[in-house]
Amino acid sequence: MARNGRRSELILLALAGLLLVLAAWLRGPEYDEAYSIFLTAGHARPDWPQAVFTAGSVRWLYAPHGNLGQIAHDLRQGDVHPPLYFWLLEGWRRVAGAGWFTARLLSVGFTLAGLAGLARLASWRGVAVAPVLMLALLSYGFLFTGILARPFALAQALDIWGVYALLRGDARGALLAGLCFGAAAFTDYLAVFTAGPALLWLAARAPRRAALLVGAMLPFLAACFWFFLAQHGSRGGQFAAFAWSPALAALARDGGAALFGGLPLYAGGLRLAVTLLLALLALAGAGLAARRPDGRLFLAFAAAAPCGLLALGVIFHNTPIEIRYLAFALPWVALAIAPALPRPLLALWLGLGALASFGLMASPLTMQPQGRAAHLAAAWPGAVVALPFGNDGVGVPGPFIAAAPDAMRLLLLRPGDLPPPGAVRVAIRADDASRAVSAGMGCAALVCGP
Repeated sequence: MARNGRRSELILLALAGLLLVLAAWLRGPEYDEAYSIFLTAGHARPDWPQAVFTAGSVRWLYAPHGNLGQIAHDLRQGDVHPPLYFWLLEGWRRVAGAGWFTARLLSVGFTLAGLAGLARLASWRGVAVAPVLMLALLSYGFLFTGILARPFALAQALDIWGVYALLRGDARGALLAGLCFGAAAFTDYLAVFTAGPALLWLAARAPRRAALLVGAMLPFLAACFWFFLAQHGSRGGQFAAFAWSPALAALARDGGAALFGGLPLYAGGLRLAVTLLLALLALAGAGLAARRPDGRLFLAFAAAAPCGLLALGVIFHNTPIEIRYLAFALPWVALAIAPALPRPLLALWLGLGALASFGLMASPLTMQPQGRAAHLAAAWPGAVVALPFGNDGVGVPGPFIAAAPDAMRLLLLRPGDLPPPGAVRVAIRADDASRAVSAGMGCAALVCGP
């Protein structure tokens, strides 16, 4: 029976891998991923040509030429992340290739490792593995962060294995959990959202093992502190100022989107009805999960991410609430809710998750526009394509140029610049600078011809 169970898990993980690879291939390139690409290429802020250039002439800017020390230096000077993921990504890109999809495949591998840990947790807690894995994977935020060339998938996997080691209930498990949680924090600071309730749970039961866990985390936390001291003033305007009403509204909106993606957006005139249905389904799942001891435990783990984001908002006077951050709650949502749902509700939840996942891969409503804009602009071969430089020349032109054909002629515009006569205008509105440039283009659509 154990052998059959392990074989079923492997089949499930193989199917999950196929879905992840497909999503990584189909989803357009993202603004934030460009920071990962250029950081590991050795120039965190690429020096684009000032005049007209072709996309093919700057492909070398995407190739991995960084090193561990330079990555650490660039992160401390102008970013808000610790380095572990980026060090691994730099090595991966040197071995596997420089492409955008190739960079995403590293995250796919980390996500599969996280799902394997989730399967072990479910099996060890005596619940059916398949519903837990399916509910997690078909949660929009989990699939989304699981394919991006960003630190989320690695941090998520380390957190999952940390909880598994912790719940095994011995000193060795506490030590391994501390190492996992520490490495997760050194991948993404927000991974401590999972370590917090885990530590409280352990301290209430075995204070000595809790001390072991903290001791294993300390070297990583010290390194995180060294990075954070240099970074805490970076990207000061990234988030809106904090206020309770907008923050709670964002939490409800993005929390729902982390579970069900853009389903209300696809519903047209039924948007409100679909939103209410999804809210009732989520509340029913949480209520049923709360009746089970394990359900209450994992709901507490899930609550750490939204509560932590609100706490950060109060402390730093901003609103850092987004789907990608709330995704840290989703493995625990799956472990809490999947075993508690009656079969009809589980089938409904998974069916909605499948639709949301399809939307993630195919719908422009939940996809950033840079890659699609490059394909649309290619309809005018030979014309100069004018697009915004953006805030720092990374998140707007990086994904666009990666998706553009080599022969496309490009001109990057900064605020105050106007497109030359006869240019194709690309009105990407992704940050303050790109919105200012797009406003002066006289283009109401995403791409306008000469």
